[in-house]
Amino acid sequence: MSSPRSIRTLDLLKARGKAIGVGGGILSESIIGDFTSKLNRNIKVQLRTFAQGPPILSQEATKMAPKPANYDRWPKESLVKRIQALEDELRRQGLAPEIQRQERAEERVLAAAVTSTEAELKAAEKKKKKAAKFDPGKYSTRLIALKFAYLGKNYNGFEYQSSAKMPSVEEELWKALVKSCLIFPERPDEVDFGPWEYSKCGRTDRGVSAFGQVIGIRVRSNKPLPKDEPEQTGGNGGDDVVMAEGQQQEAEKATDVDHQKPEWDPIADEIPYCRVLNRLLPPDIRIMAWAPALPPNFSARFSCRERQYRYFFTQPAFAPMPSSLEPSVSGQKKHEKQGWLNIDKMREAAKMFEGVHDFRNFCKIDPGKQITNFSRRIFESDIVEVKDVESDLPYLGLPEFQPLAGSEGSHPKVYYFHVRGSAFLWHQIRHMVAVLFLVGQGLERPSIVQQLLDVEKNPRKPNYVMADEVPLVLWDCIFPELPDEEAGAVPGSSSGNGRDSHDPQAGGDVEMVDSIDWVWQGEDDPMSLYGAQGLVTELWGTWRERKMDEILANRLLNFVATKPDIERRLITKGAPSAPPKGIKKVYEGGNKAQFRGSYTALFKRQLLASAKEVNDKYAQGFGFKDAEEMTQTKNWRSAIREQKDKNQKGGRSKKAGDVQPAVEEASSRVASGF
Repeated sequence: MSSPRSIRTLDLLKARGKAIGVGGGILSESIIGDFTSKLNRNIKVQLRTFAQGPPILSQEATKMAPKPANYDRWPKESLVKRIQALEDELRRQGLAPEIQRQERAEERVLAAAVTSTEAELKAAEKKKKKAAKFDPGKYSTRLIALKFAYLGKNYNGFEYQSSAKMPSVEEELWKALVKSCLIFPERPDEVDFGPWEYSKCGRTDRGVSAFGQVIGIRVRSNKPLPKDEPEQTGGNGGDDVVMAEGQQQEAEKATDVDHQKPEWDPIADEIPYCRVLNRLLPPDIRIMAWAPALPPNFSARFSCRERQYRYFFTQPAFAPMPSSLEPSVSGQKKHEKQGWLNIDKMREAAKMFEGVHDFRNFCKIDPGKQITNFSRRIFESDIVEVKDVESDLPYLGLPEFQPLAGSEGSHPKVYYFHVRGSAFLWHQIRHMVAVLFLVGQGLERPSIVQQLLDVEKNPRKPNYVMADEVPLVLWDCIFPELPDEEAGAVPGSSSGNGRDSHDPQAGGDVEMVDSIDWVWQGEDDPMSLYGAQGLVTELWGTWRERKMDEILANRLLNFVATKPDIERRLITKGAPSAPPKGIKKVYEGGNKAQFRGSYTALFKRQLLASAKEVNDKYAQGFGFKDAEEMTQTKNWRSAIREQKDKNQKGGRSKKAGDVQPAVEEASSRVASGF
């Protein structure tokens, strides 16, 4: 059996590159003998300890034994470390006797260097300061809000998912909060925000970015804890009276000292939350501001009454072809040119989204949520040009690449679809943008928006592809000042005393102002913005890296597009002079157009199942008659979730019979009144 210190000594000498081997001539017999005797004594002590068996825990200690770890809540990084530790433990336990003898031989060979190495190890251990165990009881906490931004291309969305292959933004936030001891969970490796009064404003999908995401969370604070009041003593005894007077004098002295101290400042004396977290977060996640004072019953989700999104795109949307090579497509008007979007038509269609509408034909239905109300209020919807961000491609100014109507200024230009609303359905923005792109290409009329919003006439959504996720940004979240009766109300529902913000008859201010007083990084200390590790300094590096990629790609594209002379036609036999007729490029979002044959209008395509049919099919898969019966069953979500967990652990697929017992149990609780 090898002592841990001997193993560390071996590793240290290997790392230093010293020669190791039996018979190396570097050891004397006396040194080897002394070292062997010490080693044997250590082994005997360890064997005696092992023979005595593990210590018997008392009942109190058994009660305090830690609960088994919930690995379903562990991030991928922590799971990998745990697996490696278990593999090392199994490897140590499975060492064969001959390997153990070889290890003891190596230890004897190292005897000559043990004295100096052991001394170095002891000195190094003395220099290491033992990290003081964090005591949460010594610190106060406070509920704050954080406003932050992230580039979502490298993340599997905002919300943590244990089964995801890519990290989530929420997972990175958890690790930074735990490492900085702003929160102190019992199990740091398990992502569980429950105990920290956590709330989040938006749940962006994979690849989607955010510049104004908001969360609420209770964190550690520098605010001093209130001092305990001195114990009051009573009675008629003389000693009691003397002690009470003494305590009163001490309390008066302490009060005088407290009055001399400056009053605690909730901003200047507080932890610099933005700077602390930004040091630990990845460079594409940045905390921009925090809010020290929040309204009563604050929730980042329910207190937010306006969410703003922007979807960016270029004009032209994809690379246009020279007029001499462009095929003639049936139905294409003469003034239209593939690649160029009609911004005016897109703006006309976008304005039709404003107001309260049923958006079931502009979203992806999630049957697990059993949503039946698809009405949402859109305050503003428009197409806006982004000024002063052009990355000019001169070849697009040549007549053969221009639309017949012409286009002013340099190109490509950058636009964004700007939308402000109370709340949004799953993938709603990307569906809205996809339809606008069809309108901009002349494939659909602007009135297609009104047709899709008329769910009484068109209850089924046509089968069309939603736009790419990367250009979408959650731009901002607005928290207006609310009356007391609305502060705790849930938007879009009848719960609470507040108005339903999606009710067409409900009034509402469409120009909301954020009432939260944010403390932006740089307002406390300008150097935290422009210093060596300032927020602007770091973001400049991120921007410049991507800007150089854009400039090089821009110059390469312009070089390749202008260098060849396509009029030379060096090969004339067998080479097509133009693409086949009837082939049309259709832009559906993303970086390239898709080649399609003749375009099929939306309402001539296959119609998907209605929302009711989707919900009913989901309920029937779990043994219910329909969605109405399932949603009226008390705790139906818990019953389905429990059965899903059992199926996953047992390696079985989801079947109606698998969940029937849980469903019957939930139904019986309803019948019995529980």
